[in-house]
Amino acid sequence: MKLVIHGKNIEITDAIREYVEQKIEKAVNHFQNITNEVDVHLSVARNPRVTPKQAAEVTIYANGNVIRAEESSESLYASIDLVADKIARQLRKYKERRQAQKTHAQSTIDGVDSPQIVTDLIGDRTPELPNEIVRTKYFAMSPMTINEALEHLQLVGHDFYMFRNSESGEINVIYERNHGGYGVIQPRNGNGHPNDNGKNGKASNSNIGVISH
Repeated sequence: MKLVIHGKNIEITDAIREYVEQKIEKAVNHFQNITNEVDVHLSVARNPRVTPKQAAEVTIYANGNVIRAEESSESLYASIDLVADKIARQLRKYKERRQAQKTHAQSTIDGVDSPQIVTDLIGDRTPELPNEIVRTKYFAMSPMTINEALEHLQLVGHDFYMFRNSESGEINVIYERNHGGYGVIQPRNGNGHPNDNGKNGKASNSNIGVISH
């Protein structure tokens, strides 16, 4: 298993490295057969208005899947403890899901409801964007079904997950709705119909389907 430790606004001392290795290796000890690489990112916020200030993020690459957990507190060591416990739970859920899929191949996730147009994407939330781009990430987008994308969304712990739809070949976004359930954002052409793989060449809007869970 490959373990990589990064630091932002903090020096990764030998003591910190040893603590991370001890906690993370213990967390993934029972899942070494499915874990290929573990990426640990430690950071300390310099902005005095940001609390808690010390964060630990763990990203695990397991058989082509990404499992992620993040925790913050006023103590870096406490954040490492919290994120180690959280990633262990995420790995346990992932392994149990894989075993259930092998045993019950047809009963992984309930079916998808008929798509419907949704105009409100953010509900009561106030959109807030940073003043500048602060981070760029690159991910391979293997084709997958909506149900498979839902599994990945639950594993990474984000509010949304971008993927390439294996049926249409288009880039879709699956997201968690404020009032329960999940939604899917799909491209559509200028005539208001689902995207026809760019045949008409027109700009696309968003066609959103609600997924029951």
